[in-house]
Amino acid sequence: MPYIPRQHTAGPTLAAGPRIEDHGLLGDQKGSALVRRDGSVVWLCMPRFDSPAVLASLLGTEDHGFWQIAPACLMDATAVPGSSRRYVGDSLVLETTWVCDTGTAAVRDFMVPGGGSPRLVRIVTGVTGKVTMRSLLRARPDYGRTAPRITAFDHRHAIDLPQGEDARLWLDADARVRIEGSDLVADFTVAEGETVAFGLSWREGVDSPPPVPVDDALLQFTLDFWEAWAARCTYTGPDREAVVRSLLTLGALIYAPTGAIVAAPTTSLPEEIGGTRNFDYRYGWLRDDAFAAGTLRRYGYLREALSWAMWAAQAISGAGRLQIMFGVGGETELPERELDWLPGYEGSKPVRIGNAAAGQLQIDVYGELSMELHELALADGSWARRLGALVVALATELEQVWGRPDSGIWEMRGPERHFTHSKMMAWATVDRAVLTIEAGHADGPLDRLRALREKIHAEVCEHGYNSDLNAFTQSYGSRELDASLLHGLLAGFLPADDKRFIGTVEAVQRELGTDDGFLLRYRTHAGEVGADGFAGEEGRFLVCTGWLSEALAAIGRPDDARIALASLLAIRNGLGLLAEEYDPATGRQLGNFPQAFSHIAHLDATAKTASPEACGIPEPAGAES
Repeated sequence: MPYIPRQHTAGPTLAAGPRIEDHGLLGDQKGSALVRRDGSVVWLCMPRFDSPAVLASLLGTEDHGFWQIAPACLMDATAVPGSSRRYVGDSLVLETTWVCDTGTAAVRDFMVPGGGSPRLVRIVTGVTGKVTMRSLLRARPDYGRTAPRITAFDHRHAIDLPQGEDARLWLDADARVRIEGSDLVADFTVAEGETVAFGLSWREGVDSPPPVPVDDALLQFTLDFWEAWAARCTYTGPDREAVVRSLLTLGALIYAPTGAIVAAPTTSLPEEIGGTRNFDYRYGWLRDDAFAAGTLRRYGYLREALSWAMWAAQAISGAGRLQIMFGVGGETELPERELDWLPGYEGSKPVRIGNAAAGQLQIDVYGELSMELHELALADGSWARRLGALVVALATELEQVWGRPDSGIWEMRGPERHFTHSKMMAWATVDRAVLTIEAGHADGPLDRLRALREKIHAEVCEHGYNSDLNAFTQSYGSRELDASLLHGLLAGFLPADDKRFIGTVEAVQRELGTDDGFLLRYRTHAGEVGADGFAGEEGRFLVCTGWLSEALAAIGRPDDARIALASLLAIRNGLGLLAEEYDPATGRQLGNFPQAFSHIAHLDATAKTASPEACGIPEPAGAES
């Protein structure tokens, strides 16, 4: 049963009962928070997505930091209130409604977008009767490692961050707050129509003045911001409410100061409960970001897609050979380390920050990046020459590396191989450069690039295709299949009526499909260290099911495509959110949450199964050979 401890004592893990999907997302396009059903914020990173979490009980115990606002009667086992939650309209304002014996109260949680100091706001409103509430803030900076010093200033409290951080957290509240050890506690009652507001702000400079009090204007501003953002969606087809929710989730993952898009706002949520496949996703992968930018562009968010393109262009300009991921500010150094003081979500260790994959060669990234930059050049002529030059530069760099083995789209930590998907995307890189030059958007060695395009295509068809299987395989000479092959074919490598295209789609669906309607990325082998460098199993990687839906639509099986899309829609949580993976045996979502890839899968599959008119804009230009 959820509860609010009165003092800082060791206790059971907060993560023991709630599932990954039992959380709601808050965001301000700079940082993020996750809120559990019991009114606890169990993950909070400010001022950036990749800042050290100041509330980290998501990956540990209550002693690693949380902030709960809920009815005080939660502590009485005989009087557990009921609750419901929703996002208010088309926004990221999360409303939890508590129904108690004495009345009803609602808590609205949000992070304030736009400029100014990052701020998490929690507003409690009496709906009926009277409800006694409690707020307990246990801030634990540096991923739960530090019990901070707290200083009272009138009705506000300053929370010191670890030495070396020139900033403080400030709590301001309408209720009287008291210090209990290194916790901040408030007991208060709300009657019908009354409100009590709390704000937790990050402010640079330890001597900076406290923030201004919270008022209703912040709530209205936040509602207006997200409602206006959602209203720009051009989609008018079926399930528009679900589409807008996925778009809002992608919008929350944008780091507005630069245009970067994080893969997810969390780290180390496991792909297998109790397993070691736990990684930090709070960075900008060029691949994931290119997918996200393309999705946003197709649904009417061209401005955000162009902003990402400018961030990507600046990031890669100083990185030498194409680096596959960056910090949201363009940082190139993302060293991976383990936080051994955190026991992990449901004991899933290690907890990692940083990501060692940043140093891998992943040839496919050239393709995803080039494909989206090419589309953006077609979408906005004023950017065409600048983006076109970058596409040709990527193809020129690719000439030096395309023939090498690499780590592939799944960032394998085993031996490098000649992954077929990587080679398909190498072809796509050169193809888009050729198309860009032919369209007059760039200058370049057209004949040489045409010849290289044909050479790569011929090699992939010779070494990546298995005639016995009538399918392309995971790597040259292998008989293993891989769901990423669907994406490679969708990039225009073959026309959809080619028997090799159709055969690969059917083979992947047959060999990697499961009775529950989802796809595996590839086959892992229980109890063994697989080719990806890790032992153990994983869930259904949701973006693969999205690719399957798109591929089925492409080969003329629209009904099957819609069934695959329905599988994705069916497993969203009550707030419309998707994690990275899904485990049908337990009915649980797995991996980092919410995951951009999964929402992209939903949106792209929707675009492919709906009429072009429903999306409001033309289909992206493709290429076939």
